[in-house]
Amino acid sequence: METPVIISFIAYMLIMVGIGFYFYFKTDDLSDFVLGGRNLGPGVTALSAGASDMSGWLLLGLPGMMYSQGLVGSWIAVGLIVGAYLNWHYVAKPLRVYTHYLQDAITIPDYFSNRFNEKGDSLRVVTAVVILIFYTLYTSSGLVGGAKLFEATFHLDYDTALIVGSFIIVSYTFLGGYNAVSWTDFIQGILMMLALVVVPFVVLSDIGGLSEGLKIIESIDPSNLDIFSGASIIGVISLMAWGLGYFGQPHILVRFMSIRHEDEMERAKTIGMTWMVVSVIGSLAVGFFGLAYVVSHGVELQDSEKIFITLSQLLFNPWIAGFLLAAILAAIMSTVDSQLLVSSSVLTRDLYHAIFRKDASDKELVWVGRVTVIAIALIAWYISTDENSSVLKLVSYAWAGFGAAFGPLIILSLYNKSITKNGAIAGMIVGSLTVIIYKQLVGGIFDLYELLPGFIAAWIAILVFSKIGSKNSENVEEVFNEVQEKLKESKS
Repeated sequence: METPVIISFIAYMLIMVGIGFYFYFKTDDLSDFVLGGRNLGPGVTALSAGASDMSGWLLLGLPGMMYSQGLVGSWIAVGLIVGAYLNWHYVAKPLRVYTHYLQDAITIPDYFSNRFNEKGDSLRVVTAVVILIFYTLYTSSGLVGGAKLFEATFHLDYDTALIVGSFIIVSYTFLGGYNAVSWTDFIQGILMMLALVVVPFVVLSDIGGLSEGLKIIESIDPSNLDIFSGASIIGVISLMAWGLGYFGQPHILVRFMSIRHEDEMERAKTIGMTWMVVSVIGSLAVGFFGLAYVVSHGVELQDSEKIFITLSQLLFNPWIAGFLLAAILAAIMSTVDSQLLVSSSVLTRDLYHAIFRKDASDKELVWVGRVTVIAIALIAWYISTDENSSVLKLVSYAWAGFGAAFGPLIILSLYNKSITKNGAIAGMIVGSLTVIIYKQLVGGIFDLYELLPGFIAAWIAILVFSKIGSKNSENVEEVFNEVQEKLKESKS
């Protein structure tokens, strides 16, 4: 491995850990550790939301999909862009207002518990369990991506690469909490977008331009240029259904909750969607035209998810290659750190503090949060030890789980005052179980992504079970009406 690449990598990792140390000394209480004291500006909010959303999937999974499937794989990008826009437009601001209004809720279980004026802990516990189950899988996908990066870059064996990558990510999350995670994600988001703009242009320049690249791809297989090739209507719907997942991803939703003021949300939406469109198009181009480069140069590529890594090493001098490979590390770190932090906050705030240690001090809670970061990382690391794991498969399972369990409930809780605690619990359980059972037992009927049936089943369960059993107290409906009035005032 070229020395400049190693130096670039080490410099980047030291900067990330340094940010963690900086915010270590600025973290005073649990609100600081898990939500940054609700003091982030629109730029950091937007880019940290985007970076934590996309993860290593943006530079590994999506290019790999385009490389192996051709244009038909781009349907997933269409669904994601539409879903992200709708999430920013319909969920972001109401959720920020509602969580602040409801006793300053700082976690998703906090929000649900306060939204339905829960007297016990059943709703909070169900929410926490769902988050912990699916985040172990989601975090594992990031660790697998990190291991693939270190394996290919430094020629380490998979297990050693997994340990190195995990240690780096856990260290600054452990130290600096939410502020460290958000600011590192902001930097990482910029780095990711720059890399995804530069690499496709250089690839096209090397193979003779856009028209030549399309000719090469067509010569390999004409179906690569057909966006409907091999795709049924259900298959297209299935790919676009990925967009439904946005409404239920806790690591994205907490970004909305942490912005400094709800009036800054529109600006954050513009920044976030611009970043996403540019980055996703670049990612698709890396995989699509990367195929033309590999074929025209006779490059041997065993794992399609390593196409970005391969192009970075072959097309750029070592200093720039180090920068580009650091972008992959940035993508991976930006999601794993967020997932670790949300999982840690759930264990600390919604289980340890809310149920077992109601009188715990702020200092104690911060340290419990730090310890649980390590504990969750160890579980995810164990799941990641299978070197045959696919980043895209792990992400798709966890994305579906969160989208089905929380997506319908988040939407309905913000826009329907008749939803009850019974409906909320039923929706989370039905959504989660539908995804798990469909994935494990059905095996994908009609090639339908498990998120779609899970989302529909959860939506129906919420509405049905909200009609059964006890209704909401008058206080719940009064608060709902007050929040709606506040949102109307802010629009005018």
